[in-house]
Amino acid sequence: MKPRTDRLFDRIRTSKNLPTLPHILLRLVEACNSQGCTIKDISRIIDKDPSLCAKVMRMVNSAHYGLASRVTSIEQALLLLGTDAIKNVAISAAVFQVFGKAKGNGAFKLKQFWHHSLLCAIIAELIAKKTSHGSLEEAFLAGLLHDIGKLVLFVNFPAEYTNAVKSCNNKADLSQAEETHLGATHAEVGAWMIEKWHLQSFMADAVLYHHEPVARILDALPLVKIVFVANALSRDPVDHDDLTFKIAQEVFGFSRSDVEDLLAQGKDQVEQIAQSLGMEIESPEVPQSPLSDTAHQKELGLVRSVRDASLLQGTLRNLLEAGEQKSILEIVSQGIQVLFDVNRILFLLHDHKRDALVAKEGLESTQENLVKELVISLQTKNCLPVQSLKQKIPLDSFGHLKKVDLAIIDNQIIRLVQSEGILCLPMIAHKQAVGVILLGIGQARGGSLCKQTNLLTMLANQAALALHADNMRQAQSRLVQSERLAAASAIARKVAHEVNNPLGIIKNYIKILGLKLSGEDPAQEELKIISEELDRVALIVDRLSDFSEPEARQTEPVNVNALLSDLVKITREPLMLDAKINVHLELEPSLPTIHSEKNGLKQVFINLVKNAVEAMPQGGNLYILTECAPKTLGEQSKEGLGDAFDSVEISIRDEGHGIPDTIRSRLFEPFVTSKKGEHAGLGLSVAYNIIKELNGTITCESSDKTGTTFRIILPIRKEHRITGGGKDGLYT
Repeated sequence: MKPRTDRLFDRIRTSKNLPTLPHILLRLVEACNSQGCTIKDISRIIDKDPSLCAKVMRMVNSAHYGLASRVTSIEQALLLLGTDAIKNVAISAAVFQVFGKAKGNGAFKLKQFWHHSLLCAIIAELIAKKTSHGSLEEAFLAGLLHDIGKLVLFVNFPAEYTNAVKSCNNKADLSQAEETHLGATHAEVGAWMIEKWHLQSFMADAVLYHHEPVARILDALPLVKIVFVANALSRDPVDHDDLTFKIAQEVFGFSRSDVEDLLAQGKDQVEQIAQSLGMEIESPEVPQSPLSDTAHQKELGLVRSVRDASLLQGTLRNLLEAGEQKSILEIVSQGIQVLFDVNRILFLLHDHKRDALVAKEGLESTQENLVKELVISLQTKNCLPVQSLKQKIPLDSFGHLKKVDLAIIDNQIIRLVQSEGILCLPMIAHKQAVGVILLGIGQARGGSLCKQTNLLTMLANQAALALHADNMRQAQSRLVQSERLAAASAIARKVAHEVNNPLGIIKNYIKILGLKLSGEDPAQEELKIISEELDRVALIVDRLSDFSEPEARQTEPVNVNALLSDLVKITREPLMLDAKINVHLELEPSLPTIHSEKNGLKQVFINLVKNAVEAMPQGGNLYILTECAPKTLGEQSKEGLGDAFDSVEISIRDEGHGIPDTIRSRLFEPFVTSKKGEHAGLGLSVAYNIIKELNGTITCESSDKTGTTFRIILPIRKEHRITGGGKDGLYT
């Protein structure tokens, strides 16, 4: 750095007129940059600063976003805007806090400065979108701050900077004039200031090089190119000559029509965004002749299309970052609520195993029990959601999109979502059916909402991709687990075979040795201990055999409630009383009998209860629940609504310390355990195999705060169903 420049920065550093990030904003920027930070964490930071909170709410409710209803919470705003946009608001707030009240003069027109900066920001964002740059918000903020060095110099050295501006004949000479009068250019000052904010971005470079010759820019990183071209396109109209268009063409390959479209979009948005940010701007442009009605309508259509696409930006970004089905549905629900003012939202997800649509809610509601019963077979005819998914087109019950005849199932769904009608949006990912987003709508709202199907379809497709990716992750995890089990089974069979042979020989020799000794010989007691230990080794080997070689299980009618009740009776004293465990049995009275293997189920339940007790050494609550899992509506219609279930669900939940993540991902593999001591780590792998052989599923949810829940779903074999019920709960 030149000595003169160094002295200039020392003078600026001691000035009070320098935008800095207050403590609350530094925390916010750090949180937004942190991958482990959640929406709720960021929301709590913003809530502590009323001024920043007001700025965020004013932006999200501004005309620029054009939301159907007013956003009332910071968390909703964060879900819509995304963390990058919130970070931009914070930094912009810090800049405007210092410079917002500055007054321009004849040489330095402040309102025109903000107009140019804001137009550059908008065009930079549009270029970033057109070139698929990773962060649109980063491009916007870099464009907004590209000339911030001018403000720093003008506010801190008004006389010197005014003389510099007056001394140059045109804007191309300004950097040389700044160097002569002050010792540094506004690009150098702006880059220096942004580097002090530690934004983890190439933004400082974009500011530093935005006046470089175009030949040097061609090899720069994308953000530098974006701001360079955006600055060239956002100059005064007199500067929009062939050279400007040539710059855009040379750097990005844009045609003249591409550039004209970018300029048209930027000019249409600049007033709206200025209003949302509380900026006073003034265009340097001379008045133009009014557009014809046709051209005006085309321009409005283009603006609406760009605006509609940008509305989804924050929601989609959060959607892509969501890691599991529940989070995905929650983000999509909140996005639809904010963007389209629709509060009745239901998801019908495709269950490949049952070939049915299974209802899920994105947000909590009082309809949970009814929603759980909504399972629709894809073989059902004249059902609006099924037809929407099969035809891969949106359909509504009012016939705005296509004339339809409603079935009884459709009317039941309409009553379930408590609306006059429904709009169905198919979710398709990689040509595979993922499900349907179902919106409850009114007659008056239906027409206008159906006109926005392009935007809704965009959101549905992104939701489908996120859900499909989650399904693929789970399927891959199951495949890896299955392959590991197969490999372990092969090893277990070999170990069992190899160990049993020498064990048998040793047992025989022990017996022979005992016969050679007198009955009163002291060694007889030692031989007895050795024999017992050999029996224990044999038992361990037998457990390996049980794990590795599935048995041909004999099935019979099993009353799960009675089995669990008996199990609690026999284990309460040896397992629970001393450990101070309170057992809560919540058994569904109408649970049907299943056709299964009683001893295998007993082994699984005892193992899970024993694990739950061991997870609570200081005592606690153990919950054992049963409930019915519904059939698809298509199957119900064939067999009658009185026979509405095709499986039962058993949950065993403890309040223990949870299972570590490193163990949970391999929980059902043999020899994997979080316990200490002599535990072999085979219990859960044996349980997994037994349930799998019975055509059921077993899953685990665990955290250090809520404990561990094992959930088992077992099928009902209808050919062996026993109807009716006795007093003791057994079906007769």
